[in-house]
Amino acid sequence: MKNFSMHKRIFEKKVPILMYHSISCVATPQFKQFTVSPMLFEQHIAYLSQHAYTPITVTQFVSSLAQGVSVLPERPVMLTFDDGFTDFFLDALPILKRYGFSATLYISTAFIGQTSRWLQREREATRPVLTWDQLMEISRCGIECGAHSHSHPQLDILPSSVAYDEITRCKHILEDRLGQQVMSFAYPYGYYTKTVRELVQMAGYTSACAVKHALSSVATDPFALARLMVRPETDVNAFATLLSSRSSLTIVTMYMRARTPVWQLVRRCIKREVVGA
Repeated sequence: MKNFSMHKRIFEKKVPILMYHSISCVATPQFKQFTVSPMLFEQHIAYLSQHAYTPITVTQFVSSLAQGVSVLPERPVMLTFDDGFTDFFLDALPILKRYGFSATLYISTAFIGQTSRWLQREREATRPVLTWDQLMEISRCGIECGAHSHSHPQLDILPSSVAYDEITRCKHILEDRLGQQVMSFAYPYGYYTKTVRELVQMAGYTSACAVKHALSSVATDPFALARLMVRPETDVNAFATLLSSRSSLTIVTMYMRARTPVWQLVRRCIKREVVGA
């Protein structure tokens, strides 16, 4: 009975996967919620370091589960960054290097060396995106480069053949240019279906990140990993709460209450455009 209880505790072990987008002080009102200032970001990393969290990449996490959860560090944490903005190289990477932290960066390959044209609705279409030279330097620093589709569409409303092309094309481009395997994927906007999840598996990835606004666990489906979005108002106290399996529901509920109606409206508009196309 004692062994069963111990196994149950290990199986239910909560693991935070934190989701950042842009590390910047500059944003339009529509995009501001996806930014964290460099100063606040460093406070987050300092907190993790002071409280003995061990940073691992998403692929390291999934590989550890395959080997047995006992190989996981005592307090693992995953730092993920979606979209591949240039400010990751300029502002986030120096902080990560200073503390010896790894991370996983998800990139949409159609915009490399260009700007964030998928952010028209947020009026952020001119935000610079990483160049190939910067990505190669990032990779050399031990940061995992993952895929975030080719052109950042909502995969769950695309025909399967188009979604599969988006999922595989970015993988092949990144692998060809960086000279290494790309094993982790992040669903654009966090949207996926059972079919999309299966397409990601078919493409040869070993993991995929959703959003879910929750902690993951060692029992979480590796192709539907839950993440916690870090926002510009997430000060160190809120950050500590976010990492807590006991208290994160409060922040998650507030976050969902504020954003869900807006995104439901946007998705309804997009679906009407797709149907009418």
